[in-house]
Amino acid sequence: MAQERTLLIDLLTPEARMQILPNVLRVADASGKRAVQRCDFLVHPPFSDIPDGLFRSYLSPAYTATVKQVREWMEDAGMHCRIDAAGNLIGRYEGLTPNAPALLIGSHLDSVKNAGKYDGTLGVILGIEAVASFRAQQKRFPFAIEVIGFGDEEGSRFPVSMLTSRAVAGSLDALPDVQDAQGTSIQQALQESGLDPAQYLEASYKPSQVLAYFEAHIEQGPVLESTHHAVGLVTSIAAQYRFKVTMKGMAGHAGTLPMHLRQDALAAAAEAISCIEKIAQSGPDDLVATVGQMSVKPGAPNIVPGWVEFSIDVRAGTENVRNKAAETLTQALHEISQKRGVEMELALQHDLSATPCNPQLSNILASSIQTVTGQPAYALVSGAGHDAMIMAALTPVCMLFIRCEKGISHNPAEAVQDEDVETALRVMCDFIQNIPSEKAA
Repeated sequence: MAQERTLLIDLLTPEARMQILPNVLRVADASGKRAVQRCDFLVHPPFSDIPDGLFRSYLSPAYTATVKQVREWMEDAGMHCRIDAAGNLIGRYEGLTPNAPALLIGSHLDSVKNAGKYDGTLGVILGIEAVASFRAQQKRFPFAIEVIGFGDEEGSRFPVSMLTSRAVAGSLDALPDVQDAQGTSIQQALQESGLDPAQYLEASYKPSQVLAYFEAHIEQGPVLESTHHAVGLVTSIAAQYRFKVTMKGMAGHAGTLPMHLRQDALAAAAEAISCIEKIAQSGPDDLVATVGQMSVKPGAPNIVPGWVEFSIDVRAGTENVRNKAAETLTQALHEISQKRGVEMELALQHDLSATPCNPQLSNILASSIQTVTGQPAYALVSGAGHDAMIMAALTPVCMLFIRCEKGISHNPAEAVQDEDVETALRVMCDFIQNIPSEKAA
């Protein structure tokens, strides 16, 4: 069904989509099916930075267009909307008491390059659908509900990730001095979007303003599908390290430089990458390590590479496992560089501790899952990072996973079933109606 629906949308011209589909998606009753349709709609220009496929980067024209469209849907659901100092989109559904603390429901609107439709965006749209359902029932709570579309979770434009949730959680000391691939600084990008870089940290909430944080997200893995569960209870989010490794050798002529005299930075990097893979394979099942990015200079076929830079991503369910693996691979890389006469620099760029979800909220969510599905909640650890990791510094958090086809994510083949998303929406609504009006311990 998802493929058939996408093909019908694709048959429309961009102009027809912009004129017809937003209105069609506005008038239907709140539902999981409509949430999926809205995500499908947001794949096409002007909601993507590329004409073929999805790439929506922070503060880009596609991001701005997406915020505008999602804001309309928030307002249709009865929310008052604003753009905060970090460029996040926030819609508030007021509680029975004005200015009451808010249950935050969030995920991200940005994407990786050549992305799928549902990573991040589905969680934001489901929050809107939940509010639309409560508004239709004329139901309000002792707390407010705020749906947040974070602007930068993926780090696909600037070399930092989860930047905007850090701003909201109050865990940023300063706006980083970074540039995108075109040399545009984050300060410039903010100014071009009508935002003041000097006010960036003002996006933060006070703990007293927040009741809890909830995030619904596709699993991005195959576990729920393999165990025949539509949704799952996230118990914790894995610890992460991200490193940037630079290896500096000596560039030289590929035809005249003897093999035994070479200081080949790329050959050293290749050995290092193979070693990284072996270290991860020798660890427990929850340990993974990935080299996903590499640059080589001079980058000519007849020159021995003299400079290589690559990334390392290390994750595990506990910090002890992650830290031990990082120590082992760091030592191994130093030994490889010394053996090959290559200088090496290793810089830690990203350090996220393991994030356990709040037990009280998770128990309520587990009960809601059983109420809706008739099955005990299936619990699992998230190997992927989420904004919930950052928001845990501000308030108790919990997460719901939604089954995705073959566990595929960060890929145009990403797919979900309408029925699963409908189940997730019903679980969310039941959960919201059962959480206490006091902050969980």
